[in-house]
Amino acid sequence: MKRYLKLVDFEVKRFLKLYLVLLGVTILSQIIGLIVESRAYLNRANVVIYKDLVPKDEFIEQYGKMSFLDFSQSVWFLGPIMLCGVVLIIYVFFIWYRDWFGKNTFSYRLLMLPTARINVYFAKATTILLFVLGLVALQIVLLPVESQVLQWMVPGEFRTDLSVNTITNINYLTTLFPSTFIEFVLYYSGGIAAVFIVFTAILFERSFRIKGIIYGILYCAVSILIFFAPIFINEFMLGNYFYPIELFFLELVAGLLVLACAIWTGNFLLKNKIRV
Repeated sequence: MKRYLKLVDFEVKRFLKLYLVLLGVTILSQIIGLIVESRAYLNRANVVIYKDLVPKDEFIEQYGKMSFLDFSQSVWFLGPIMLCGVVLIIYVFFIWYRDWFGKNTFSYRLLMLPTARINVYFAKATTILLFVLGLVALQIVLLPVESQVLQWMVPGEFRTDLSVNTITNINYLTTLFPSTFIEFVLYYSGGIAAVFIVFTAILFERSFRIKGIIYGILYCAVSILIFFAPIFINEFMLGNYFYPIELFFLELVAGLLVLACAIWTGNFLLKNKIRV
Protein backbone atom coordinates (compact mmCIF):
# COMPACT_ATOMS: atom_id res chain seq x y z
CA MET A 1 0.00 0.00 0.00
CA LYS A 2 2.83 2.40 0.86
CA ARG A 3 4.48 1.89 -2.53
CA TYR A 4 1.14 2.30 -4.27
CA LEU A 5 0.56 5.62 -2.49
CA LYS A 6 4.06 6.76 -3.44
CA LEU A 7 3.26 5.98 -7.07
CA VAL A 8 0.01 7.94 -6.83
CA ASP A 9 1.87 10.89 -5.32
CA PHE A 10 4.46 10.66 -8.09
CA GLU A 11 1.83 10.58 -10.86
CA VAL A 12 -0.12 13.48 -9.34
CA LYS A 13 2.99 15.65 -9.15
CA ARG A 14 3.80 14.96 -12.82
CA PHE A 15 0.55 16.59 -13.95
CA LEU A 16 0.00 19.01 -11.08
CA LYS A 17 1.23 22.19 -12.78
CA LEU A 18 -1.00 21.78 -15.80
CA TYR A 19 -3.86 20.72 -13.54
CA LEU A 20 -3.53 23.90 -11.49
CA VAL A 21 -3.60 25.88 -14.73
CA LEU A 22 -6.87 24.15 -15.65
CA LEU A 23 -8.32 25.03 -12.26
CA GLY A 24 -7.22 28.63 -12.67
CA VAL A 25 -8.66 28.88 -16.17
CA THR A 26 -11.96 27.47 -14.93
CA ILE A 27 -12.21 29.92 -12.04
CA LEU A 28 -11.20 32.99 -14.05
CA SER A 29 -13.28 32.13 -17.10
CA GLN A 30 -16.46 31.53 -15.16
CA ILE A 31 -16.16 34.48 -12.77
CA ILE A 32 -15.07 36.95 -15.46
CA GLY A 33 -17.64 35.53 -17.87
CA LEU A 34 -20.43 35.96 -15.35
CA ILE A 35 -19.45 39.59 -14.82
CA VAL A 36 -19.27 40.20 -18.58
CA GLU A 37 -22.63 38.53 -19.24
CA SER A 38 -24.28 40.41 -16.37
CA ARG A 39 -22.96 43.77 -17.57
CA ALA A 40 -24.04 43.00 -21.12
CA TYR A 41 -27.57 42.24 -19.92
CA LEU A 42 -27.72 45.43 -17.85
CA ASN A 43 -26.32 47.53 -20.70
CA ARG A 44 -29.00 46.18 -22.99
CA ALA A 45 -31.62 46.92 -20.35
CA ASN A 46 -30.38 50.50 -20.01
CA VAL A 47 -30.46 51.06 -23.76
CA VAL A 48 -33.92 49.60 -24.21
CA ILE A 49 -35.48 51.17 -21.12
CA TYR A 50 -33.86 54.62 -20.99
CA LYS A 51 -33.06 55.32 -24.64
CA ASP A 52 -35.83 53.46 -26.41
CA LEU A 53 -38.23 54.31 -23.56
CA VAL A 54 -39.57 50.78 -23.27
CA PRO A 55 -41.26 50.06 -19.90
CA LYS A 56 -39.43 47.67 -17.58
CA ASP A 57 -42.26 45.16 -17.61
CA GLU A 58 -42.25 45.10 -21.40
CA PHE A 59 -38.47 44.68 -21.47
CA ILE A 60 -38.66 41.76 -19.04
CA GLU A 61 -41.48 40.22 -21.04
CA GLN A 62 -39.48 40.55 -24.26
CA TYR A 63 -35.99 39.62 -23.05
CA GLY A 64 -36.75 37.72 -19.87
CA LYS A 65 -34.99 37.97 -16.54
CA MET A 66 -31.39 36.91 -16.27
CA SER A 67 -30.70 33.69 -14.41
CA PHE A 68 -27.84 31.28 -13.97
CA LEU A 69 -29.46 29.15 -16.66
CA ASP A 70 -28.55 31.78 -19.25
CA PHE A 71 -24.95 31.92 -18.09
CA SER A 72 -24.61 28.13 -17.93
CA GLN A 73 -25.24 27.97 -21.68
CA SER A 74 -22.52 30.46 -22.54
CA VAL A 75 -18.99 29.68 -23.71
CA TRP A 76 -17.66 31.33 -20.55
CA PHE A 77 -19.17 28.52 -18.48
CA LEU A 78 -19.10 25.61 -20.92
CA GLY A 79 -15.67 26.38 -22.39
CA PRO A 80 -13.50 25.57 -19.35
CA ILE A 81 -15.57 22.49 -18.53
CA MET A 82 -15.08 21.15 -22.04
CA LEU A 83 -11.40 22.13 -21.99
CA CYS A 84 -10.82 20.23 -18.74
CA GLY A 85 -12.69 17.23 -20.10
CA VAL A 86 -10.68 17.14 -23.32
CA VAL A 87 -7.36 17.56 -21.49
CA LEU A 88 -8.17 14.73 -19.08
CA ILE A 89 -9.24 12.45 -21.93
CA ILE A 90 -5.94 13.14 -23.67
CA TYR A 91 -4.08 12.55 -20.42
CA VAL A 92 -5.65 9.10 -20.07
CA PHE A 93 -3.43 8.18 -23.03
CA PHE A 94 -0.53 10.50 -22.26
CA ILE A 95 -0.12 9.17 -18.72
CA TRP A 96 1.12 5.90 -20.27
CA TYR A 97 2.79 6.99 -23.48
CA ARG A 98 4.95 9.65 -21.86
CA ASP A 99 6.77 6.80 -20.10
CA TRP A 100 7.76 5.25 -23.44
CA PHE A 101 8.34 8.32 -25.58
CA GLY A 102 10.17 10.52 -23.12
CA LYS A 103 13.85 11.40 -23.33
CA ASN A 104 14.91 8.43 -21.22
CA THR A 105 13.71 4.84 -20.97
CA PHE A 106 11.52 5.76 -18.05
CA SER A 107 9.05 2.93 -18.68
CA TYR A 108 11.81 0.42 -17.97
CA ARG A 109 12.68 2.03 -14.65
CA LEU A 110 9.03 2.41 -13.68
CA LEU A 111 8.17 -1.23 -14.37
CA MET A 112 11.34 -2.45 -12.67
CA LEU A 113 10.46 -0.83 -9.36
CA PRO A 114 10.37 -3.25 -6.39
CA THR A 115 6.58 -3.41 -6.36
CA ALA A 116 3.86 -5.30 -8.18
CA ARG A 117 3.42 -3.86 -11.66
CA ILE A 118 -0.32 -3.72 -11.17
CA ASN A 119 0.33 -0.95 -8.64
CA VAL A 120 1.55 1.22 -11.51
CA TYR A 121 -1.73 0.51 -13.30
CA PHE A 122 -3.82 1.35 -10.23
CA ALA A 123 -1.78 4.46 -9.44
CA LYS A 124 -2.37 5.91 -12.90
CA ALA A 125 -6.10 5.14 -12.72
CA THR A 126 -6.33 6.66 -9.23
CA THR A 127 -4.61 9.79 -10.49
CA ILE A 128 -7.16 10.25 -13.26
CA LEU A 129 -10.01 9.68 -10.80
CA LEU A 130 -8.59 12.22 -8.33
CA PHE A 131 -8.25 14.83 -11.06
CA VAL A 132 -11.83 14.29 -12.21
CA LEU A 133 -13.23 14.47 -8.69
CA GLY A 134 -11.12 17.55 -8.02
CA LEU A 135 -12.61 19.37 -10.99
CA VAL A 136 -16.13 18.34 -10.00
CA ALA A 137 -15.49 19.52 -6.43
CA LEU A 138 -14.21 22.85 -7.74
CA GLN A 139 -17.37 23.31 -9.78
CA ILE A 140 -19.51 22.52 -6.75
CA VAL A 141 -17.68 25.24 -4.82
CA LEU A 142 -17.94 27.71 -7.69
CA LEU A 143 -21.70 27.39 -8.22
CA PRO A 144 -22.82 29.14 -5.00
CA VAL A 145 -20.04 31.73 -5.42
CA GLU A 146 -21.17 32.50 -8.95
CA SER A 147 -24.80 32.65 -7.85
CA GLN A 148 -23.82 35.25 -5.27
CA VAL A 149 -21.87 37.24 -7.86
CA LEU A 150 -24.94 37.22 -10.10
CA GLN A 151 -27.03 38.59 -7.24
CA TRP A 152 -24.49 41.36 -6.67
CA MET A 153 -24.35 42.29 -10.34
CA VAL A 154 -28.01 42.16 -11.40
CA PRO A 155 -30.85 43.88 -9.48
CA GLY A 156 -33.55 41.58 -8.15
CA GLU A 157 -36.22 42.93 -10.50
CA PHE A 158 -34.18 41.76 -13.49
CA ARG A 159 -32.99 38.49 -12.00
CA THR A 160 -34.35 35.01 -11.37
CA ASP A 161 -32.55 33.27 -8.53
CA LEU A 162 -31.91 29.54 -8.76
CA SER A 163 -30.79 27.28 -5.95
CA VAL A 164 -27.60 25.25 -6.34
CA ASN A 165 -29.73 22.10 -6.45
CA THR A 166 -31.74 23.54 -9.34
CA ILE A 167 -28.57 24.58 -11.16
CA THR A 168 -27.05 21.11 -10.90
CA ASN A 169 -30.18 19.70 -12.56
CA ILE A 170 -29.63 21.79 -15.68
CA ASN A 171 -29.32 19.55 -18.74
CA TYR A 172 -25.70 18.37 -19.10
CA LEU A 173 -24.79 19.26 -15.50
CA THR A 174 -26.74 16.24 -14.28
CA THR A 175 -23.90 14.13 -15.69
CA LEU A 176 -21.38 15.89 -13.47
CA PHE A 177 -23.75 16.13 -10.51
CA PRO A 178 -26.10 13.13 -10.54
CA SER A 179 -29.30 13.81 -8.63
CA THR A 180 -29.70 10.27 -7.29
CA PHE A 181 -27.36 7.69 -5.83
CA ILE A 182 -28.19 5.25 -8.62
CA GLU A 183 -27.23 7.81 -11.27
CA PHE A 184 -24.03 8.62 -9.38
CA VAL A 185 -23.03 4.96 -9.28
CA LEU A 186 -23.88 4.44 -12.95
CA TYR A 187 -22.14 7.54 -14.28
CA TYR A 188 -18.96 7.37 -12.25
CA SER A 189 -18.57 3.60 -12.25
CA GLY A 190 -19.04 3.76 -16.01
CA GLY A 191 -16.36 6.43 -16.21
CA ILE A 192 -13.96 4.42 -14.06
CA ALA A 193 -14.61 1.31 -16.14
CA ALA A 194 -13.94 3.33 -19.32
CA VAL A 195 -10.57 4.47 -17.96
CA PHE A 196 -9.57 0.90 -17.11
CA ILE A 197 -10.70 -0.31 -20.54
CA VAL A 198 -8.58 2.34 -22.27
CA PHE A 199 -5.61 1.55 -20.02
CA THR A 200 -5.81 -2.12 -20.91
CA ALA A 201 -6.19 -1.31 -24.61
CA ILE A 202 -3.02 0.80 -24.38
CA LEU A 203 -1.21 -2.13 -22.77
CA PHE A 204 -2.32 -4.32 -25.68
CA GLU A 205 -0.71 -1.85 -28.06
CA ARG A 206 2.45 -1.59 -25.97
CA SER A 207 2.68 -5.38 -25.75
CA PHE A 208 2.02 -6.33 -29.38
CA ARG A 209 2.64 -3.03 -31.24
CA ILE A 210 0.76 -3.08 -34.60
CA LYS A 211 -1.21 -6.21 -33.77
CA GLY A 212 -1.87 -4.71 -30.37
CA ILE A 213 -3.81 -1.84 -31.95
CA ILE A 214 -6.22 -4.35 -33.46
CA TYR A 215 -6.38 -6.32 -30.21
CA GLY A 216 -7.03 -3.12 -28.28
CA ILE A 217 -9.85 -2.03 -30.57
CA LEU A 218 -11.47 -5.46 -30.42
CA TYR A 219 -11.08 -5.53 -26.66
CA CYS A 220 -12.76 -2.12 -26.31
CA ALA A 221 -15.61 -3.19 -28.59
CA VAL A 222 -16.24 -6.39 -26.63
CA SER A 223 -16.07 -4.54 -23.30
CA ILE A 224 -18.56 -1.91 -24.45
CA LEU A 225 -20.87 -4.61 -25.78
CA ILE A 226 -20.80 -6.47 -22.46
CA PHE A 227 -21.35 -3.27 -20.48
CA PHE A 228 -24.42 -2.24 -22.48
CA ALA A 229 -25.73 -5.78 -23.02
CA PRO A 230 -28.42 -5.54 -20.29
CA ILE A 231 -29.81 -2.34 -21.84
CA PHE A 232 -29.77 -3.75 -25.37
CA ILE A 233 -31.39 -7.01 -24.31
CA ASN A 234 -34.04 -5.24 -22.24
CA GLU A 235 -34.80 -2.70 -24.97
CA PHE A 236 -34.71 -4.75 -28.17
CA MET A 237 -35.29 -8.36 -27.10
CA LEU A 238 -37.46 -8.27 -23.99
CA GLY A 239 -39.53 -5.15 -24.64
CA ASN A 240 -38.55 -3.29 -21.44
CA TYR A 241 -39.20 -6.35 -19.29
CA PHE A 242 -37.05 -5.28 -16.32
CA TYR A 243 -37.93 -2.64 -13.76
CA PRO A 244 -35.47 0.29 -13.55
CA ILE A 245 -33.99 -0.97 -10.27
CA GLU A 246 -33.50 -4.44 -11.77
CA LEU A 247 -31.84 -2.93 -14.83
CA PHE A 248 -29.62 -0.89 -12.55
CA PHE A 249 -28.33 -3.99 -10.77
CA LEU A 250 -27.82 -5.79 -14.07
CA GLU A 251 -25.79 -2.84 -15.33
CA LEU A 252 -23.87 -2.81 -12.08
CA VAL A 253 -22.98 -6.48 -12.49
CA ALA A 254 -22.01 -5.92 -16.12
CA GLY A 255 -19.85 -2.96 -15.12
CA LEU A 256 -18.11 -4.94 -12.39
CA LEU A 257 -17.50 -7.78 -14.84
CA VAL A 258 -15.98 -5.41 -17.39
CA LEU A 259 -13.90 -3.75 -14.69
CA ALA A 260 -12.64 -7.07 -13.32
CA CYS A 261 -11.74 -8.29 -16.81
CA ALA A 262 -9.89 -5.04 -17.54
CA ILE A 263 -7.86 -5.30 -14.34
CA TRP A 264 -7.09 -9.00 -14.81
CA THR A 265 -6.10 -8.52 -18.45
CA GLY A 266 -4.03 -5.45 -17.63
CA ASN A 267 -2.23 -7.31 -14.86
CA PHE A 268 -1.53 -10.24 -17.19
CA LEU A 269 -0.11 -7.97 -19.87
CA LEU A 270 2.04 -6.05 -17.40
CA LYS A 271 3.48 -9.22 -15.90
CA ASN A 272 3.96 -11.30 -19.03
CA LYS A 273 3.70 -9.35 -22.28
CA ILE A 274 4.63 -5.71 -21.88
CA ARG A 275 7.67 -4.44 -23.76
CA VAL A 276 9.86 -1.78 -22.24
